[in-house]
Amino acid sequence: MNPPPKKMQRRKTIYGCNRFSVSFIKVFLEGRPILPYNKTGRQTTFWRDSMDRPITTLFMLMSVDGKISTGATDDLDIDKDFPKIAGVREGLHQYYEIEQTTDLWSLNSGRVQAKLGVNTKEMPDKTPVSFVIIDNDHLNKNGVLYFCSLAKEFVLITSNANHPAFDVDESNLHIIRQNGPSLKEALAELKSEYGCERITIQSGGTLNSLFLYEKLFDYIDIVIAPVLIGGKDTPTLIDGKSLLSESELSKIGVLKLQECMVLKKSYLRLRYKVIH
Repeated sequence: MNPPPKKMQRRKTIYGCNRFSVSFIKVFLEGRPILPYNKTGRQTTFWRDSMDRPITTLFMLMSVDGKISTGATDDLDIDKDFPKIAGVREGLHQYYEIEQTTDLWSLNSGRVQAKLGVNTKEMPDKTPVSFVIIDNDHLNKNGVLYFCSLAKEFVLITSNANHPAFDVDESNLHIIRQNGPSLKEALAELKSEYGCERITIQSGGTLNSLFLYEKLFDYIDIVIAPVLIGGKDTPTLIDGKSLLSESELSKIGVLKLQECMVLKKSYLRLRYKVIH
């Protein structure tokens, strides 16, 4: 079951505000973007915390025991397997409906997308969503072309100088070449070079752990399916290296609950703000 394409969001922005206007103060205090034009005619964004990267939201579907896959092999996957399970499939549509309201920039990993079959799929219709894929060796040329066809803008982040994307000539394909992985630098470039102000992250547990430990999550938005999966090798929401000493406790993400929604068919939606 393939998720439906995301719909374009309506965003409230204010243009040409006077410096000391009531509207400016109201929007500033609410932490919403203000988009005046600079001397070059391009819009610039000012945030209360002067962030040099996009606002990030981790948006995932998981089981009650925190699993984001149905097993430890690439043949097992929530998107493919949940529609087959009675008591789970009936409410699954709610996750995809919520997904349609997420940001117009989406970040994922090449491994997850290869697992979903993009390397062999036919070309999809264009959507208003821009995609960022972090990948070194999981996408083939068909997978790259798939995202060029699907995305408004497609940004590939890689440290592989021989990635198939370098052989693709598409106007909406952009490549960020890194000598070593740096999520912070990549996010900063997404904002400064491509105008990405907010981005939804839907990657695997290992990549999620890098975002966590580098303090790059701003919000967490989780849909919990009424199911227990188990398995110590089954991917969870946050995987990666375990903490080994008290000195590493600062890496833990502390959250403040913003909303708890009881959905239909025993599903839950939990929304948090990351405190630190």
